[in-house]
Amino acid sequence: LIRAIDPAALCKAADVIKVVGHPDRLRILEFLEEGEKAVGEIQECLDLPQAIVSQHLAKMRGSGIVEARRDDVHVYYCIIEPKVKHILNCIRHCDLYD
Repeated sequence: LIRAIDPAALCKAADVIKVVGHPDRLRILEFLEEGEKAVGEIQECLDLPQAIVSQHLAKMRGSGIVEARRDDVHVYYCIIEPKVKHILNCIRHCDLYD
C-alpha cells in the first residue's frame, strides 16, 4: 500500500526544502534554534557579511520560515516554520557521511 501525501503538503514541503537547502541558511537556522537573534549576532557568530545574512533572512522570511521583529535600530529573527527543527534533526542524526 502506497501512502499518498496530500499534494498541497508536498508543495509546501518542497518549498521549505528548496529555501533551506543552502549551507549558509542551514547555519543561520541552526543558530536561530537557540531563540530569537539580531542580524548582527547572526553575522558575527557565523562570520558572514551583513549583506549575505540579510539576503538569506529575506528569502526565508518571504517563504514563511522565519519572522522579523524590529526593536529600534535592531531587527530580530526567529524560526516560525516547525518543519525546520525536524530538518535540522534529520541532518544531525541521519547517516550522511557514508
